[in-house]
Amino acid sequence: MVQLTLPKNSKIGKGKVFKSEGASANLRTFKIYRYDPSDGGQPSWDSYQIDLSECGPMVLDALFKIKNEIDPTLAFRRSCREGVCGSCAMNIGGRNTLACTRAIDDVPGGDVTISPLPHLPVVRDLVPDLSNFYKQYASIEPWLHTTEAEPKEEFLQTPEDREKLDGYYECILCASCSTSCPSYWWNGDRYLGPAALLQAYRWLVDSRDDAKTARLDELEDPFKLYRCHTIMNCANVCPKGLNPAKAIAEIKKMMVERA
Repeated sequence: MVQLTLPKNSKIGKGKVFKSEGASANLRTFKIYRYDPSDGGQPSWDSYQIDLSECGPMVLDALFKIKNEIDPTLAFRRSCREGVCGSCAMNIGGRNTLACTRAIDDVPGGDVTISPLPHLPVVRDLVPDLSNFYKQYASIEPWLHTTEAEPKEEFLQTPEDREKLDGYYECILCASCSTSCPSYWWNGDRYLGPAALLQAYRWLVDSRDDAKTARLDELEDPFKLYRCHTIMNCANVCPKGLNPAKAIAEIKKMMVERA
């Protein structure tokens, strides 16, 4: 991931500095993006010095320590703490990832910089506005479309057909991939982005779904699908090890085959 340095005339201020009172040699500074729209001020970088010997190993543990013991005004999303819900996705050390699965020791450099997912409106501090992201996800209609009568127990699927979904259904919608994609930064209002397109492909290859033609018709658009330039940022940052770029390439292949 590219790391950006703010210009000297940036409106983002240096913010507050909270230093540890202890004399431990295991101190590390966490530089966190702060923004509260209610006070009418500009964003800032607040610095918090943490004694890692009194903190859990993950970045989310440090955020909890800061909120519980130093600064209760800090806002961030979190839920499962197991890398399943995707709530705590943020940019840590210049890379989109999950705070609950990112070890502090794995963040290179001195200070640990933490900011919200890039190129999204910020609600407050580390909380981005994901309204458009979820709207795009809903637009691909991520549920089964079938013309068959609903079975009494379940829609059957062969093991071979079920294997085609591996690597696609595991997406947790954390938005790390889409917000690491330059094409999504530039055309986020029209390009669906890696996450939504990966989910679209998951339904296109589901043998139980009967809406393949309609789904492809909906994606046949210069911006919805074709803004992907395969730079692979999405695959590099995915916390589940998925490859949205591959899914997008497969959708493009489907378009060519049906043409």
